[in-house]
Amino acid sequence: MIMNKILIVDDEEKLRNLLGRLIKLEGFAVTEAGNLKMAHKAIEKEEPDVILCDVKLPDGNGIDFIKEVKAKYHLVEIILLTAYGNISDGIQAMKNGAFDYITKGDDNDKVIPLLNKAIEKVALKKKVALLEKQVGKKYNFESIIGTSSSITDAINLAKKVAPADTTVLLLGETGTGKEVFAQAIHNASARSGKPFMALNCSSFSKELLESEIFGYKSGAFTSAIKDKKGLIEEADSGTLFLDEIGEMPFELQSKLLRVLETHEFIKVGDTHTTKVDVRFIAATNRDLQQDVKDAKFREDLYYRLNVFTISLPPLRDRKKDIPVLAQFFLKVFAAKTNPAVETMSKEFMEHLQQCEWKGNIRELKNVIERAVILADGPELTLEDLPLELQAANLNSIKSLSSFDLASVEKLHIQRVLIHTKGNKTEAARLLNIGLTTLYRKIEEYTLA
Repeated sequence: MIMNKILIVDDEEKLRNLLGRLIKLEGFAVTEAGNLKMAHKAIEKEEPDVILCDVKLPDGNGIDFIKEVKAKYHLVEIILLTAYGNISDGIQAMKNGAFDYITKGDDNDKVIPLLNKAIEKVALKKKVALLEKQVGKKYNFESIIGTSSSITDAINLAKKVAPADTTVLLLGETGTGKEVFAQAIHNASARSGKPFMALNCSSFSKELLESEIFGYKSGAFTSAIKDKKGLIEEADSGTLFLDEIGEMPFELQSKLLRVLETHEFIKVGDTHTTKVDVRFIAATNRDLQQDVKDAKFREDLYYRLNVFTISLPPLRDRKKDIPVLAQFFLKVFAAKTNPAVETMSKEFMEHLQQCEWKGNIRELKNVIERAVILADGPELTLEDLPLELQAANLNSIKSLSSFDLASVEKLHIQRVLIHTKGNKTEAARLLNIGLTTLYRKIEEYTLA
């Protein structure tokens, strides 16, 4: 688990150590600095998520430090530590870009809740930054790999609706490529070249999701020191892709419906409407019709989104596409991590086609990446697959590459090890063999 990093900048060692212990107990990684010079070095080395900084330091002013840091490190959040009676310092700090301020020594009970809020904002900004990088990627219909009838039918539907500027609802399991389809539709439309913004509605709390989609006015809440555009406004004249739309809180659905009907919305904390020209593409892996019946999704919003529906097939329904997808991922990851890998064994490929792929294309991609990293030679073999995939379909005779006793024994040991989650003592007991014998067979069959 990756720990969030906190930097404490204060020349009072006792207070700094006290804060450090308090924050460490909450599971954060803490770095301390006694002056601004040490703080700058710590920022370059540790790349903290949040900085707690005193106002008066031996070599400078914390308020000026905020402006310097924010100019260079856009994602970091800074909380100012003010002395009693210096609230004006906190106000100036907010203007310079601070997340918030607390009174030194008196507000220790507020530190952790404030840190958690700042961390949540940093996480949001990192995701948005990643999305912004992805905006420039050019996905078109030629980027979608596969020749099975189920995927070509979906592609043909998407090609027809792309120029129509109609709202599109993409249905399909997680990992079936809904965002790739959304970008391909955008790039084949008259809006190509305009912004394509994407957001996963399941990634944020209701409050953060509302701010991210609709934006806010300065003063709407404590840390809203200036106006912020939401993704709807950022996507003006382009396309907004809302993934996992079924996870959108019920309260926000009415605001989205208003945008779809009137092409205008109200920012958080604002009293005036903002007009936009945005095409919406939504996606979900949920049964929205059932959610409407269960009063979990607005019926009027469902019909507004369900103008043109495209269902994306799961990978298990297009197994003839697995070889070409696997070869594509092999080339991509071999070039990045292990150029020696050139091909896959026949058994490896056959095994890929026998798996269920509950995670769909995304799972296949991850498995190939892992196999390429682990491979010792130019060819991917069964041993490069995770144990749970090596033992897939053991109940089917087709999953056995041969009928000799060794092959059957190897696969059976794999299945038992998976059942015991790697506990070799328990596996030996279930197999009714000695632990030493099990270790010898694991080494013989290269199951480690």
